[in-house]
Amino acid sequence: MSQINRRSLLKTGAAVAALSPLAACAAGTETEETVMSEPDPAPAPTSDASTYTAERIPDGLSQLEMLASGETTSLALTQAAVDRSKAAQALINAVALETYDDALVEAETPPTGAFGGVPTFIKDLLDWKGDQTLYGSRAFQGYIAPEDAAFAKAWRKAGVISLGKSTTPEMGLISSTEPLVTGATRNPYDLSRIPGGSSGGAAALVAARVVPFAHASDGGGSIRIPAACCGLFGLKPSRGALPISRDSGEVDISVNHAVTLTVRDSAALFAAAEVDLQSDLPKTGNITEASTRRLKIAFAPDPVNGATLDSATRTGIERTAQLCRDLGHEVIDFVMPVDGEEFGDQFLMYWAAGAAAFAQSASQFSGKPVGPEIVEPWTLGLAAQFLQRQDEIGDVIAYLKAFEGIYHSWFDEFDVILTPTVSTVPPKIGSQAPDGDYETVMANVLSFAAFTSPMNVSGAASMSVPLQWSDDGLPIGSMFSGKRGDDGLLFALAYELEEAQPWIDRLPTFKPA
Repeated sequence: MSQINRRSLLKTGAAVAALSPLAACAAGTETEETVMSEPDPAPAPTSDASTYTAERIPDGLSQLEMLASGETTSLALTQAAVDRSKAAQALINAVALETYDDALVEAETPPTGAFGGVPTFIKDLLDWKGDQTLYGSRAFQGYIAPEDAAFAKAWRKAGVISLGKSTTPEMGLISSTEPLVTGATRNPYDLSRIPGGSSGGAAALVAARVVPFAHASDGGGSIRIPAACCGLFGLKPSRGALPISRDSGEVDISVNHAVTLTVRDSAALFAAAEVDLQSDLPKTGNITEASTRRLKIAFAPDPVNGATLDSATRTGIERTAQLCRDLGHEVIDFVMPVDGEEFGDQFLMYWAAGAAAFAQSASQFSGKPVGPEIVEPWTLGLAAQFLQRQDEIGDVIAYLKAFEGIYHSWFDEFDVILTPTVSTVPPKIGSQAPDGDYETVMANVLSFAAFTSPMNVSGAASMSVPLQWSDDGLPIGSMFSGKRGDDGLLFALAYELEEAQPWIDRLPTFKPA
């Protein structure tokens, strides 16, 4: 994929404009090819959907203990996960690529490593050697990864067994997982609702208790948002703490890690992945318990962009703040001193630049011009926004680089910021459909995903913790964010919160759509 910097993006803008009808979109006109369609209804669960019921499964470290004691084998664990995946797929549509046969062969002589022999899924944005990577796009059908991405190498060294690829929206560009190439992925707690994005398939599979953890990545909230929607723990690592999939350019916003059932799996996976990485950050190591340190927590429940919390989320985040007080932490009211409209505009411009670069890559791989036959309307719309203002990209990059220092200056007065992860319970499928009306979808996305992107721009550690639930059983994530390098501090806090308010037994009910 193209690296994001000023020179490459100006070239990308010219190339995309020449190849596609986007120039007309940028000029404020529509062509027959670029008219946005109404969202198609999500595929209904198949007739055998009722055959799967989520049951509690051992977390990854427990599975390792079972392997070490001889209680089970990797082949047995993998076969059980395959069986669960096949049954759950009829409900949640979370698998983009099945490699079950290969996984079962590998499990006969399982690899060694920190998670040797434990089955999982890889997000369909990460190249896993020998497997297809769609990047959630019709344009990349037939692409087989010739080698492992850097993060894939770390997980392969850890010994995980890949069952295949989990679904993601096209190039991870939206906070729902409804790619046209595989269809909408459904939330295990309510099949009419989204699992979040862009790691929506990963979160749905873990929430459905198919596997105890799954690979995920986060460039604007894509670990934390699905974790919040699906009742999971999801930590976004600090920039530079873990290997990245690819260089995302002058403002490196994307990181890799996982969504997990338990805090300890996340911490152990983090430690395993950081082992061989050269970084300016000290190693976090495997954090295994809570800290006795009491924190000063800045409580900022309101979105800086003016979005409105729904009542369930408002109630939930207030309860989390009170939980922190009850645990002895100092909680102070805080309003982030940032112009939310300006920040949102600058981040969206950078995001749109990535969409334009992806559109060019899609055209190059497919051999077809950029257009709705190979690139989704949502991606086309973002790319068109970039074309309208591509000469501003230098100023955008300068603004986002400066924001990192601004963000970290806030922590002179406190240790952690507490916010909701998203502004509402998981929305209905279709409200963020990539082929929906562009302006309507954009408004829905900006209102929903109103909290997560500042931590990507600043390179900070941030986590969504599933501490609250709505009256009708929908997960509500609470987001705790620190400075760059505060991953260990967040893990220690997460252990304390997990012990105080456990979530492991909150099994999904697959409420019918």
